[in-house]
Amino acid sequence: MADTTVAEHRPHADTDEERLLFPDTYAEQEPDRPAYIMASGEAVSYGEMVEASRAISGLLHGRGLRHGDTVAILMSNEAAYFKVAWGLQRAGLRYVAIATRLGAADVAYILGNCEADALIVGPSLLDLAREALALTDGVAERFTTGPDVDGFESLFEASAGSAPNPDEREGVDLLYSSGTTGRPKGIVATLPLAPLGTGPGFATLFHEKWGLEHDSIYLSPAPLYHAAPLRVCMTVHRYGGTVIVMDRFDAAAALELIQRYRVTETQMVPTMLIRMLKLPEEERHSYDVSSLRCVVHAAAPMPAEAKREVIDWFGPIVREFYSATENYLFTELGTEEWLSHPGSVGAPLSGTPHILDDDGKELPVGQIGTIWSEGGLWFEYLGDPDKTAEARNAEGWTTVGDLGHLDEDGYLYLADRRSDLILCGGANIYPQEAESHLLGHPDVADAAVFGIPHDELGQVVHGAVQLREGVEAGPETEQRLLTYLTDSLSSFKCPRRLDFLDELPRLPTGKVLKRVLQQRYREEHSQL
Repeated sequence: MADTTVAEHRPHADTDEERLLFPDTYAEQEPDRPAYIMASGEAVSYGEMVEASRAISGLLHGRGLRHGDTVAILMSNEAAYFKVAWGLQRAGLRYVAIATRLGAADVAYILGNCEADALIVGPSLLDLAREALALTDGVAERFTTGPDVDGFESLFEASAGSAPNPDEREGVDLLYSSGTTGRPKGIVATLPLAPLGTGPGFATLFHEKWGLEHDSIYLSPAPLYHAAPLRVCMTVHRYGGTVIVMDRFDAAAALELIQRYRVTETQMVPTMLIRMLKLPEEERHSYDVSSLRCVVHAAAPMPAEAKREVIDWFGPIVREFYSATENYLFTELGTEEWLSHPGSVGAPLSGTPHILDDDGKELPVGQIGTIWSEGGLWFEYLGDPDKTAEARNAEGWTTVGDLGHLDEDGYLYLADRRSDLILCGGANIYPQEAESHLLGHPDVADAAVFGIPHDELGQVVHGAVQLREGVEAGPETEQRLLTYLTDSLSSFKCPRRLDFLDELPRLPTGKVLKRVLQQRYREEHSQL
């Protein structure tokens, strides 16, 4: 497909009040317009996507599924993904996007926990699905996006010619936490059942703050089973833009796609942006990124030095937000705001943040505590009333356990997850600070700081580093990096030792698996 096929369409003049925020609008007006293009070049038009979604909605209604029933999706970033997601959205269902990195036991747990009435599986994940289904009961309808195969019907063959669903209304996702600290938790939001085209509140927010519009060409580099990629991509479809979908992130490949398709907006996690910065300077600057209008990052704190480099590179188009799958709080800020509040993740747009100590007492400006939100969106943890109760206090405020502080202007700053907090000899140590400094060193490609057991102190600070290509690991490099840290930070915040790894264990979203690292080093370093 020629690049002009994406770029030649200009935005409609309609206001949000005058138009339905739904892909059907564009399927009727511009059926050949690309709704999304895979990194491989395979394109799916609005006409194709909507036709398939209507057929899927009709098929599931014909099989007895009704509003509020649950369908699970176990798919990689493949060309069928949005056909399926929009089919479930328009059928008024709850749909569960399952992380493809999970093992069979966790997949089985999710299927049982959400009481899935149906499962839709991508061809590459059929073996995992079979293992999971052998461990659970109750999934009556089993489909694959490929051809018929033992135990799974072909979704598209089964839905061909299906009668229309007579009662289509807006559904909602039912997503699970990453499960890095125990079983994944299902996060249940209110089922809207609004007329088709009634966009969720965050759709208007993404439109107003990030400029998602009919002429948007949005690069999505992350797994679609996560909240932000799935919700933002579907918002692009509500406004009639085009999504460019990567099957996996690669720094150079992302820049090539930005250049090839004249990408206007993208959202990445800090790790992705840092990997782009770490490319050889000549290679990085060989790509034309002038089409970008907005670069958004979230999901983890970004080192201030790295963010300044990104701003110098892309210009004052960098925006940041903080939220969670629970949507309990949403803060956001642009480049100029960040430069005047460096390190902040923004001021609240949904919910009012409060910082409380462990006794529930509100802390003054600048002091780190647990972030609670007043007036955020309703949620509960599926089948876990105790966990739901832990996330609420007597005032009705909610929390997901993140730590941070507020400044005098009401801007929020993140510290760490409570689970990442290092308790060393009675002192609370927030590893993000040392981690951010390490990531700013020119010899470091990736880094993580975490606590490991110690007989006397409880825990001590430890680090794992992936060096840039050409930098030799060894005692001299370790000492150079440790000195670099202690020159900038108090010594008690710095790792006592660094280990060098070929690659750090990270989720596809960029979140480092500190639990895996801690387990790896638990025995070896327990006496440090």
